[in-house]
Amino acid sequence: MDHFPWLTVAGAVPLVGALAIGFTPGRSAPGSAADRRARDQLVKYIALATSLVTLAVLAVMATQFNTSGPRFQFRQVYQWIPQFGVHYAVGVDGIALVLILMTAVLMPVVVLASWHDVDPDPDAAGVAVPGFETAPRKQRSAKSYFILMLVLETMMIGVFAATDVFLFYVFFEAMLVPMYFMIGSYGVGQRQYAAVKFLLYSLLGGLLMLVAVIALYVYSAHGSHPGTFLFSSLLRVSLSPTVQKWLFLGFFIAFAIKAPLWPFHTWLPDAATSAQPGAAVLLVGVLDKVGTFGMLRYCLELFPSAAHYFTPLIIVLAVVGVLYGAIVAIGQKDMKRLIAYTSVSHMGLITLGIFAMTSQGQAGATLYMVNHGFATGALFIIAGFLVARRGSQLIEDYGGVQKVAPLLAGLFLIAGLAGLSLPGLSTFVSEFLVLVGTFTRYEVAAALATTGIILAAIYILWMYQRTMHGPVKPELAKMRDLRPRELWAVGPLIALIIVLGVYPKPVLDIINPAVHSTLVHVHSPDPVPPHPAVTMQRIEITKRGGQA
Repeated sequence: MDHFPWLTVAGAVPLVGALAIGFTPGRSAPGSAADRRARDQLVKYIALATSLVTLAVLAVMATQFNTSGPRFQFRQVYQWIPQFGVHYAVGVDGIALVLILMTAVLMPVVVLASWHDVDPDPDAAGVAVPGFETAPRKQRSAKSYFILMLVLETMMIGVFAATDVFLFYVFFEAMLVPMYFMIGSYGVGQRQYAAVKFLLYSLLGGLLMLVAVIALYVYSAHGSHPGTFLFSSLLRVSLSPTVQKWLFLGFFIAFAIKAPLWPFHTWLPDAATSAQPGAAVLLVGVLDKVGTFGMLRYCLELFPSAAHYFTPLIIVLAVVGVLYGAIVAIGQKDMKRLIAYTSVSHMGLITLGIFAMTSQGQAGATLYMVNHGFATGALFIIAGFLVARRGSQLIEDYGGVQKVAPLLAGLFLIAGLAGLSLPGLSTFVSEFLVLVGTFTRYEVAAALATTGIILAAIYILWMYQRTMHGPVKPELAKMRDLRPRELWAVGPLIALIIVLGVYPKPVLDIINPAVHSTLVHVHSPDPVPPHPAVTMQRIEITKRGGQA
C-alpha cells in the first residue's frame, strides 16, 4: 500500500469543489440581474479552478509512476463492508493511468467550453431552426450544472481506479445519474427522450453485470475462505469454462452497451445530439471508454477461456460496427449526430484491437481510447461553437465559415483530419497499431476494417466542405471568430493531437507493461512471424502444385 493517497485525493478534489459551489448563493437569492450574473461567474471559476487542481494532482502522481515497477501502483485497500468482502480498493496500472489523465485534461477544457451552456450567449446569432431548440433561452441553474459536472469527474476517476469489482460497479452505475440530468435538464431538442433512453440502456447493462458480479463473489468463496471482490484475488479463482462463458456475457453486454458496440449503440446518437457540447465530450470522450476499458480489464483477465471462445463473434461485431458507423455517418444532416456515429465506428476499431489479443493491437486500442477522447472532444467543442453562433446543428445551414472565421475553420480542419487518422496526428498512430496488431491474427477482419479509413475521409471532408467552404450564408456574414476563452478550450486538445501524433512514445511506454501483463494472464502470446526460409519453402511447394 502506497503512502500518499493520490487517487483518493484526486477523486475528492472535485467533490470539494462541488461542495464549495453548493454553498454559493443561487439565482433565487436576493439581488439584481448583475448580482445573479456575478454569482454564476463565481460558480464557473470555482469549477474551472477545481478541475485544474485535480489535473495538477494527477500530473504530479503520474510523474511518480514507475513503468518497471509493480503493475498496480498508488494502491489503497481498506475494508468497506467486511460481511460481504467489499473493499475500498484503488490503484492504477498504465492503462488506467492514461485514461484518468485523459479525463483530467478534458475536464477544464469542458468547463471552459460550457461557460454559456446554461445562459444565453450574448454573441449567439439566435437564429431558430424549425424542430431544433437553440441554446437555452431561459436561465437555468449554473450551480446545479457545474456541480453535476464535478461529481461526474469523481465518478470517472473512481471507475478507472477501482481494483475492487463491487466498487467498480458502484462507480459504473453512479456515473449515470449526473449524466442523465446533464442531458435531460440542460440538453437541447428531444433531451428528455434521449436521457431516458441513455438511462434505460445503461441500467439494463448494469443489471446484467450486477448478476455476474454477485455470481463471481459466490464462486470466489471456497472452503473456509470467504468470498471477495478484490480484482487481484479474483484472478486466482478457478472457474469452469461454462461458468466463465455466462459471467463473461454478463460483463461484456454491459460494457458493449457502454462503449457502445454495434448493435448496442442506438442510444448514443440521440444522447450526443441532445447533450450540450461539453456534456457530449464527457459522454463520448470518457464514459464510452469505460466500456472498452472494462472489456480489456475484466472480460479478458477474469474470464480468459470465455474471452477466447467469444473472440470470433466479437471480431465480427467490431468490424460491422466500424463499417456501419462510418457509412451511416456519411448520410447524417445533423453535425453532432454525424460525430456521434463516427464514434460508433471508432469504438468498433478499439474493440477490434482489444480482442485481436496482440501487444500491438491492445496497446493501439488503449492509445486510441486516449486519442479518440481528444480528437472527438475537439470536434464536439468546435461544433458547439458553431451552434452557439448560428443556432442550428444542421450542416446545410452553414457555408463559407472559413471566410468569416478562419481560425475556427482551421482548428476544425485539424480536429477533422484527426478524426480520419491523418498521418502526423495522434489517431493515426493508434489506428495503425490496431490494424497491424489485428492483421497478424485476423487478416480479413483487418482488411475490412481498413476500409473505414476511406469512409472516414468521405464523411469528415464532406462535412468540412459543406460547412466551411462555398459562399457565405447571409446569416453567417457577421459571425465572430474564436474568442480567447474558446481558444483556451480547444487549443490544448489540438496541441495534444499534434504532439502525440509526432511523439507517442511516452504514453506507449506507460501502456505497454500493463498490456503485456494482460496478455500473459489471457495466455495469448504474440504470433511468431514465419522464418524467411520457411516462407520460401512454402512458396516453392505452392509453385509445384502443393507437392512436397
